[in-house]
Parts: sequence; structure tokens; C-alpha cells
Amino acid sequence: MKFSLVVAADKHLGIGIGGHMPWRLKGDLKYFQDVTTNAPEGKINAVIMGRKTWDSLPEKHRPLKGRLNVVLSRGQVDLPEGVLLAASLDEAFMKLKNHPEVGGVHVIGGANVFSQAIEHPDCEKIYLTEVSGEFEADTFFPKIDESVFKKTGESEEHEESGIRYRFAVYERK
Repeated sequence: MKFSLVVAADKHLGIGIGGHMPWRLKGDLKYFQDVTTNAPEGKINAVIMGRKTWDSLPEKHRPLKGRLNVVLSRGQVDLPEGVLLAASLDEAFMKLKNHPEVGGVHVIGGANVFSQAIEHPDCEKIYLTEVSGEFEADTFFPKIDESVFKKTGESEEHEESGIRYRFAVYERK
């Protein structure tokens, strides 16, 4: 099952600190929502995330609306009805095959899930918000292997609260 990654990272690939994002950029949140909800007519996208990412979402936004949410955990997790639980990425893909309404699949974190997903042969695209500058981080996105992924698109630069960023797309060669 083909899928993409959706992530925002600073120049050192920092993506989180203490279970939260190091910045709050409304433009990036809107982009994330657009990418993860824009499905073919009559379909719905799925988002796959680790349990820590699920826990980091504000309760009022769990599950992410307009998307089939899949949480990865080897342990038992109390999830709302309609949210799928899987022990691994491959198990998540197997479960999603039973959902013909799914149009696209996006992995949205965290670091451990990204590390597994970027190595997966079915990872075909990375939507990366490139945040300029350095932020304190304890969680990082893996280095993008440019022999595997090529940058195929990039937006103009945006700025919010003194933070500059742009949206880039990488595709498997």
C-alpha cells in the first residue's frame, strides 16, 4: 500500500520537544490538514501515527476529523470508536486494506514511526515543512536519503511570528 509522510522539521530535522511541536504555525497546520484530508471524490484519507503522537494531539482534536485515524501501539490503548489500533505499520496497512473508502494514506509521526516508514519500499512521498532556524528539540526526523528521494516541489517562503518556513515535496526516485 503506497503512502506518504507529512512532517514539519527545523534545519537540524528537529520535530518535537517534550511531546509537543517546537513551534505553532497556523499556515503549517492548515497545510497539514489540506494534505491529509484532500482525498479523491467519495474517499477518505487515513492517517497513521504512533501512540505518543496520538497522546500529543489536543483532546478536542482526537480523532483527527475527516480522516480514518490509525494508532500504532504494541500495548492496549483506550481509543474512541472508529479509530483503528495496530501493532506495526504493516499491520496498519493490512487493516486499511479492509477499508475500500480509503483514498490515501499518510504517516504523521512520531520519530520512531517516521524512521520505520521512510525505509519502507511503499513510502512514495514526503511532505516536509522546512522550518528555518534551530529550535530546541528532543525528537528528530530521519535524514532524507537523496539517492532515494528527490525534491520535486517547493513553495515560496512564508513567515509567521518571526519564523520562516516553506513547503517541500520529496518523491521516491
